[in-house]
Amino acid sequence: MDLFQALFLGLLQGLTEFLPISSSAHLILTPAFFGWTDQGVGFDLSVHVGTLLAVVLYFRRDVFGIAKDGLVSMAQRKIVGQGALAWYLVIGTIPAGLAGLALIDMIDNELRGAGVIFVTTLVFGILLGIADWLPRRERALDSLNWKDALLVGIAQAFALVPGTSRSGVTITAGLFLGMSRQTASRFSFLLAIPIIVLASGVKLLEVASSDVIVDWNGFLIGGITSFVMAITAIHFFLKWLNTVGMWPYVIYRIVLAAVIYAVLM
Repeated sequence: MDLFQALFLGLLQGLTEFLPISSSAHLILTPAFFGWTDQGVGFDLSVHVGTLLAVVLYFRRDVFGIAKDGLVSMAQRKIVGQGALAWYLVIGTIPAGLAGLALIDMIDNELRGAGVIFVTTLVFGILLGIADWLPRRERALDSLNWKDALLVGIAQAFALVPGTSRSGVTITAGLFLGMSRQTASRFSFLLAIPIIVLASGVKLLEVASSDVIVDWNGFLIGGITSFVMAITAIHFFLKWLNTVGMWPYVIYRIVLAAVIYAVLM
């Protein structure tokens, strides 16, 4: 992997991880468009770590408060502060974790083609548009319950299929459940933390248990650029959320689906 490729893919991963446009689709499609070789599991690990550090740093006060209240709630065997939200994040992570364990081989071997990405990009983009078009609702984080967390978690499991978009499908589910855009987005981003930890753990095991030689220059470039771009993307996404809504991303997904159909199918 040369310097430009590592820089470009790191920036692309950081930009698309938290926008509702699917980072996995872009990382699969970009090498196909440019004729690049696969970036390798070591690089995938680096950009996952970069985006994980970005979301944890951006929501550091929330993360610290939720973790502290969750541990206190466990010790006292009652809900304290944001302890319920800590449990909801656990509940919301379980479906994707189980689906990943059960279906990882099928996902890696059968669901990474252009045809699958075309369908998921288009269908889940339209669903995001419908959810955002519905009459505005204003449920806040403190109104959520375990059923909301489970339903959003089930939606997150669909994001294992490239092109779906983890942030896109979880925000869509949140909007359908009556959450405000801010609530759905913040819950989606917080829910990203445990699932990215799990994904990074899987990638780390792959690296440790194989003979893969890690390109450390590419690793550092990918990690740093994905971190910088991810924290920037989160900030401006939330800043502009109520102004622009979800439709710019919906339109982008429809255009991307058209390009995939025209060029790769």
